[in-house]
Amino acid sequence: MSAAGTDLRSTASRPVDEDCDVGLFGPDSVTWRVHAEPILYVAGVRSLFLQALHPRAIAGVVQNSNYKTDPWGRLIRTAEYVGTVVYGTTAQARSAGRRVRGVHARMRAVDPRTGEQFRVDEPELLRWVHVTEVESFVGTARRAGLALTDAEVDRYFAEQRAAAALIGLDPDTVPGSAAEVAAYYRAMRPGLAMTRECADTLRFLMAPPLPWHLGLTPARLLYTGLAATAFALQPAWARRVYGTIALPTTDVSASISVRALRLAVGVLPERLLHGPLYRDALRRAVNAGLRG
Repeated sequence: MSAAGTDLRSTASRPVDEDCDVGLFGPDSVTWRVHAEPILYVAGVRSLFLQALHPRAIAGVVQNSNYKTDPWGRLIRTAEYVGTVVYGTTAQARSAGRRVRGVHARMRAVDPRTGEQFRVDEPELLRWVHVTEVESFVGTARRAGLALTDAEVDRYFAEQRAAAALIGLDPDTVPGSAAEVAAYYRAMRPGLAMTRECADTLRFLMAPPLPWHLGLTPARLLYTGLAATAFALQPAWARRVYGTIALPTTDVSASISVRALRLAVGVLPERLLHGPLYRDALRRAVNAGLRG
């Protein structure tokens, strides 16, 4: 029905049969392939480590979020948002985007370095969160063993400009290829730093309170291993900002770990791997004649 990279404004008034609507991307997109990977939960943690390196971005989170008191609720809400954008109908994706824009528009924070008040929906901050998130998704999926060509990775970044538009960014200002993402990171690196808020977030992400009284069970070791892998999957320059030694062996061991984790998760029953948003998207794709 709709294709990746579609200008949302140009389709705003187009009538849609929601029972055949495959949303912003569709079954032929690289986005659907990447986001079908359960290993993306590791990618989500990786993106949080990267996002925390932007002093203004992490200040906005710390001053407006309840992530310490409800980390798993926040994780679930974020996963639901991403799932809706990727696999929901066009209307569902746009509605989710409007809600996020509305929440962000009300939020303000104070830059701890300058004392300046700022909006958390400043384009620079939104772009940083978007790029670190989508680069983490496709990069982690690829290192975990998902076979993607360089052209497909570029296509994924181009497709994700539609997701960037939902949160209020001009798609033309968002990196749309691996080369553009690399150039964006190079441009951003001088402003990144290990601030107090960043260090606090690092400690929290490495050892958050676990739900359902799992803190004193083997689940703690499992999560610690997952978080350590997510941290190691960051680019070497990011790990250096955190003050760790960026050895090549770290990259190799992180790739081996995430591949092993993908293989282990892959043996789980399908009902545990993919939720109702994914299954409903497949149903609508069949209705649209795009998948048998």
